[in-house]
Amino acid sequence: MAFVEVQAKAVKDVPAEAFIKAYAAHLKSTDKLQIPDWVDVVKTACFKELPPLDRDWYYIRAAAIARQIYVRQGLSVGQLRIKFGGRNKTRGAKPEHFKKASGGLIRHIMKQLEAVGFMEKHTGIKGGRRVTPAGQKDMDLIAGRVTVLMPTWA
Repeated sequence: MAFVEVQAKAVKDVPAEAFIKAYAAHLKSTDKLQIPDWVDVVKTACFKELPPLDRDWYYIRAAAIARQIYVRQGLSVGQLRIKFGGRNKTRGAKPEHFKKASGGLIRHIMKQLEAVGFMEKHTGIKGGRRVTPAGQKDMDLIAGRVTVLMPTWA
């Protein structure tokens, strides 16, 4: 089996990890997002013991949220809390349970992306957010720069 480089045209053509890494670097280099003062001390969920160790975690989370809303328009804070949640393992001898992620952090990032113009409120029945045409264009341009290796059966 051999691999061939393919030029991606949209976010859905690129693996999630590669796109999030590239889009986070783009968000950091453009300085469009305002990093809050509390970014060093905030936890991403109630079951976490410490804040993230990566210095660029805010940009990575913003890129992941933007990708989730690109893939599925109309996602709200409550649905994203479930997507970014995890297992609470610090319960002693009791079995672990699922816990949601921090809603305030997700809401803050969504408001930042709205202020930049990449996202807007969805006018559907359930509400939520959706990606604007400018945000879609920006995300597709970044996805086009990521090289994708596709297997070939020759």
